[in-house]
This record gives sequence, structure tokens and C-alpha cells, in this order.
Amino acid sequence: MRKLVLLGGGYGNMRILLRLLPNNLPEDVQITLVDRAPFHSLKTDFYALAAGTTPEKHIRVSFPDNERLSIVYGEIENIDPVNKAVLLEGGNSIAYDDLVIGLGCEDKYHGVPGADEYSYSIQTMAKSREAYNALCGLPSGSVVGIVGAGLSGIELASELRESRSDLKIKLFDRGSRILKDFPERLSNYVKKWFDNNDVEVIANSNITKVEQHMLHNHEEQIPVDAVVWTAGIQPVKVVRDLGLESDHTGRVVITQYMNIPNDEHVYVVGDCASSQFGPSAQLAEEQAEHIVRILKLRWKKEALPEKMPEIKLKGFMGSLGKKQGFVYLADKTVTGRIARLMKSGLLWMYKRQNG
Repeated sequence: MRKLVLLGGGYGNMRILLRLLPNNLPEDVQITLVDRAPFHSLKTDFYALAAGTTPEKHIRVSFPDNERLSIVYGEIENIDPVNKAVLLEGGNSIAYDDLVIGLGCEDKYHGVPGADEYSYSIQTMAKSREAYNALCGLPSGSVVGIVGAGLSGIELASELRESRSDLKIKLFDRGSRILKDFPERLSNYVKKWFDNNDVEVIANSNITKVEQHMLHNHEEQIPVDAVVWTAGIQPVKVVRDLGLESDHTGRVVITQYMNIPNDEHVYVVGDCASSQFGPSAQLAEEQAEHIVRILKLRWKKEALPEKMPEIKLKGFMGSLGKKQGFVYLADKTVTGRIARLMKSGLLWMYKRQNG
């Protein structure tokens, strides 16, 4: 049997499973999925878990149940492309013929002293639980600093405001305006929501140091009771340790066929894979579609297309609490309750398709 091993049960590898099981997998191929958790986690909703507005069970999706799929639970210690093996914590080893690395990312602290030690994260389910325990256990009137006003920071700040109206929330944005790379109308809508809901947005910020109960923004010292870091990501350490060629963001360089150069049996998907686009669930799923197409051709020993079609993303959706939101789709902007319903509907469809 040919062994296809998928590392990580994130959006990319879930799409691969959806496309191959139950009826599109060659009879001589067996799939093994390796993950630390016994379920797929909806990472795009970790902010709501951390804020205490969505229970953990609502952001879990079961892995497929199929006789052609084996699931191994554990921490990955090393990937050995030379010997085609994945080494797990405890000494177990899994051999592969084809490997898809979809292990996601962790926070990138940009060398800021104290950021790792004194800030909370929402990059994993476990870390989001820790953030929830810290944020929702704060006394009334406490100050929460959220570093990074990208989509994760925006959604966390708004959801936390809905969860804890008694907290003082400060959102630190490096740009001159929120979502500065998108239409000004969208930026103004989000900023107005924060103004109306008493979330302080600190533009043109530069966090130079994080201490316990203190943030350093440029030369200013800002007292805080808790800090959440949402200001950058990088591939997880086990992927960085492979020493593969990477782009300026640290993501692994891949060919147009989604495999690493000089090894057509190792593919990379999601937050670990280099792309012109920023990491997102949508990007991971589109990359997975490419991987499935290439795997099928290679398994059949058929010629690959001379040029793969370019990946095109449809846009993005964001929430501002449970009642408001924003959508940027096909160069059009939708805001308000309709946008929030659109995001909720997309989540419902995803869970129905994969659950």
C-alpha cells in the first residue's frame, strides 16, 4: 500500500480528506492523519473562545470516519525527508510515500523583549483556553492590551468587548488606520464601531517591550493587566528546523505543484507554505485543491500541467461581536448585520460539509 501521511488536522488537510474520501482514493493508497487533538479545530473562531462568547464544543469538528483513514494522536518531534519518516514524541515513527505538511503556525514576536513571556496567544486551542481563563478572570476595570490590529486582533477586541463590558480595551495598530490595505470605507466602519463601543485604537504604534503589567509603545509606558499578542505568525518550530528554503515571512518555498523543490513527495499547505497571499483558512483550502489534483496525476503516472492555474481568493469576512461584521468580496464591501449573518452562514456550511 502507498502511504499518504497528513501532518496536522487543519483546514488544508481537512479539504484533502474531503476530496479523497470516501470514493476518490486509489485502492492502493492508505491515508494516515497525525494531530495532537482528536478533532479538527475551527481556528478562525479561536478569538471567540478566548473572549468567552463561544464554548469550545462549538468550534470542534470530528475527523472523518473511514476505513481508509488511520488517525495517530501525538506531538511531532522531527520530519526526516531523507528516510521518508515522521518521528513522534515517545520514539514512534511513521513512514510515508507522500507527505503533506499542514502543521500551522505560532506567534512571531519580532524580537520584542518579554512578548513571549508576558503575553497570551490565540494560535492554538490550548493557548486560547489559557487566554480565556486570564481575560475572563480579570477584575472589573482591568486594562487589556491587544497587540496587532489585523483580523484576529479586531475580532478578539470586539468579541471581548461584548463579553466584558467592564474592561478597558486598548488595540495597538502599527498602521495609520485599521485594515489600511483595504477600502477606507471598511476601515472607517470598523473604527467607528470601536469608538461607539469604547475600544481605544492606538494607531502608528510600535511595541518595543512587554513587561508584566506594562507595555512599552515607542517611549511611552502603558499599564495593562493582560496582553494578547496577535501581531504576526511564523511556521511552527518543527517546520522551521527542517532548514528548507523560506521566503521573507519564514514560510516554506514551494513549487507551483505545492511540493518543496527537489522532492516531489513532500507537499506544504496552509500557514507553513509560501504564497503571495497572507495566511488564511481560504488559502489553505485552495492550496489543498491543488495538492489533491497533483497527487491524483502522480499516482496515475500522468503528466502534470505545464502551468498550474493561479490561486484566486474571494475576499474575507470579519465579525464585530455577534451582531455586526464586515465582508470584502469581489472588490465590494458589505458591513453590518448582513455581513455578520454571511459569516455565520459560512461557518454553518463548513461544519455541515465537514462534520
